[in-house]
Amino acid sequence: MVGASPPRLARFPINFDRWYGGFSRMLGLPPATAYVEVGEQEVEVRMGWAFRSRFPRSAVRSISPSAQAPLSRGVHGFGGRWLVNGSSRGLVTLALSPTQRAHVLGWPVSLRELSVSVADSAGLGAALAPAKH
Repeated sequence: MVGASPPRLARFPINFDRWYGGFSRMLGLPPATAYVEVGEQEVEVRMGWAFRSRFPRSAVRSISPSAQAPLSRGVHGFGGRWLVNGSSRGLVTLALSPTQRAHVLGWPVSLRELSVSVADSAGLGAALAPAKH
């Protein structure tokens, strides 16, 4: 009897500037708890206790390099547009449809656009690309 293989996951750490990595550790948000994880059916985005969201891969309508270079770090947003970053490097923006749910500091918020700084933005784009049949 052959067992089912475990689902394939690809994890992309959120990119942190050196200074912010130290600061975030003091806040209880170590960089190891900040990532985008792409599974066969779902995407999970976390920044420790400050931000979490899980949504179907099919909700990702597009992913593109972000033109913004924010000075801020952390979790910021309003009106469905959220920035989750530890750096201004490697920023990509995911457009989501339909609007998804996220939690910021434990509070539910809507999520239709997510800009996130990842160490491997090209790899994340490839992982989220539609499967070719």
